[in-house]
Amino acid sequence: MKKSLMLVLTLMLVLVAGCGNNNNSTATNEAAGNTDTASTAEPVKLKIATLIPPMTDILDIVKPLLLEDGVDLEIMVLSDNVQPNEALANKEVDANFFQHIPYMEQFNSSKGSKLVEVQPVYDAIYGGYSKRYKDIKDLPEGAKLIMANDPSNIGRSLQMFADAGLIKLKDGVGINATQADIIENPKNYKFEEVDLLMLARMLDDGDLVAMTPAYASPLGLTPKKDALITEREDSEFTITLVAREDNKDSEAIQKLAKRISGPEVKKFLEENYADIAVPAFK
Repeated sequence: MKKSLMLVLTLMLVLVAGCGNNNNSTATNEAAGNTDTASTAEPVKLKIATLIPPMTDILDIVKPLLLEDGVDLEIMVLSDNVQPNEALANKEVDANFFQHIPYMEQFNSSKGSKLVEVQPVYDAIYGGYSKRYKDIKDLPEGAKLIMANDPSNIGRSLQMFADAGLIKLKDGVGINATQADIIENPKNYKFEEVDLLMLARMLDDGDLVAMTPAYASPLGLTPKKDALITEREDSEFTITLVAREDNKDSEAIQKLAKRISGPEVKKFLEENYADIAVPAFK
């Protein structure tokens, strides 16, 4: 009996010692940040909608950087300029990157949505382009001037035409102008409004086409070299990262905002798009 009792006590001591060693090992691993949970943590998924370069290029740069921050960015390239806002408002994506604030505000007003600005990224130089004429003074009587058909870009285009002296608008309308606000049109210019994605194709049909460099650049056109007119430098149309009111302050969105306005993106814009896009951050 004594031998059996001694054997049982010995086994219990071994087990207790083993548990103590395991606890010490676990504590050491936790202090060093080597727990299984930490090493196997999945990155947070973040879905963003966009349209065309350089927006898509910028997101491709940001994607691997965000993975280092624990965020897995899924980039959805959509086919028109309405889908990204609808997808964001309907919570099909977490953010979008394709638009300026006046366009976002117009969407909010018409849809009752709560999209918000998160981070301005770059200023795209808006210009008027022509295949037929080399100087704005050469535009003939009755020339066809083409612009995008959404309210924000209609106002933007008309303001640019007015600044160039082609037309005169009612006082104070600014970027909210519509064709009804034209009070002087001495050369009887004709105005045509088309879908934003159709602008580049309209160069063959129109005498002057107003568009951003995102649509002019694929045609080999830049505002500094090829535009007959450009908008003022104090433009309100910075291309911006947009989210919703309910998620704009989330950690993943804020990490995206930091990376999309980081030195890698600034360097990319300066080296590849200096003639058409100016970083809107320091």
